[in-house]
Amino acid sequence: MIKIGIVGTGAWATTLGILLARSGHRTSLWSRSESRAAKLTSARVNERSVPGVEFPDLMMVSSSLDDSLGGSDLIIVAVPSITVRENIGIVRDVVPSGGNIVCATKGIEIDSGKRMSQVITETLPDFPPDHIGVLSGPNLAPEIAVGSPATATVAFSSDRIAQIVQTTLSSDVFRVYRSDDVIGVELGGALKNIIAIGAGFIDGAGLGANAKAAYVTRGLHEITRLGVAMGARPDTFAGLSGMGDLIATCYSSLSRNYRLGIGLASGQNLTSVLEELGETAEGAPTTQAAVRLSRDLGVDMPITDATYAVLFEGASPIDEIRHLMGRTLQPEVRY
Repeated sequence: MIKIGIVGTGAWATTLGILLARSGHRTSLWSRSESRAAKLTSARVNERSVPGVEFPDLMMVSSSLDDSLGGSDLIIVAVPSITVRENIGIVRDVVPSGGNIVCATKGIEIDSGKRMSQVITETLPDFPPDHIGVLSGPNLAPEIAVGSPATATVAFSSDRIAQIVQTTLSSDVFRVYRSDDVIGVELGGALKNIIAIGAGFIDGAGLGANAKAAYVTRGLHEITRLGVAMGARPDTFAGLSGMGDLIATCYSSLSRNYRLGIGLASGQNLTSVLEELGETAEGAPTTQAAVRLSRDLGVDMPITDATYAVLFEGASPIDEIRHLMGRTLQPEVRY
């Protein structure tokens, strides 16, 4: 049994806490809000994010940095991407120098275009960078929280550390693979949220299975192209953190980004749909970051551009899909 500290109390943070506590690890969630921590501690259930699933005995929630994160063998970061830099700055002084950090946040920092593991590395300049890794895969929190089987990939630059964390995170219902392609695993998990929003557009507009299959396939090609330009291996995007996560988020109503796309297709604006969702839909800020990165790197990303136009420029989802269908004919490029 080891101690695992989790930064965050949202759906994914809570689900990971439940999963790991069930596996016999002492698991602590850190909440920035004292009242939120007290409420979750009293209720022993996170009704807002993971309704109906009781916390195991080995799981606690605290607003105390020392109690929740101090002395942890492993720290997992599972907060919205727009808050990662701020949150890591707050917890910096209690991060154990001899432990490992796994970033489970799927996003890209808007202004800098940096991956979340890069943000953590910058914010913790004295922490060994090879002890900072990422977790990604087809991981819909509500299913994992109730004990349904799932898989994921953990990536570290050091295979030795990846094996240690792989063993810690794995259980009889959560099978974890490992990789040394941190960039690819991280980008696959972040960029697929953009494509999931468009998948919601297509289903919300009733455009059919053929259109959706083509869209998801071309979406995978598009995010792979950007990933390779940023230093990832193309084959990583054919794995769990790429294609696997893409399928789950594009075809399940449990995906917030997919539901965001459906809401926009029904005529709602971005603000109203996000309010209804009640939790962060990472695809929106990631779209902003990806558009900037694609232009800086000279990577053509028509699907991402179309999603950006709908989210932030008031474009119609149907008009943007028609525009994609009318683009100049091209060969189907392979990697």
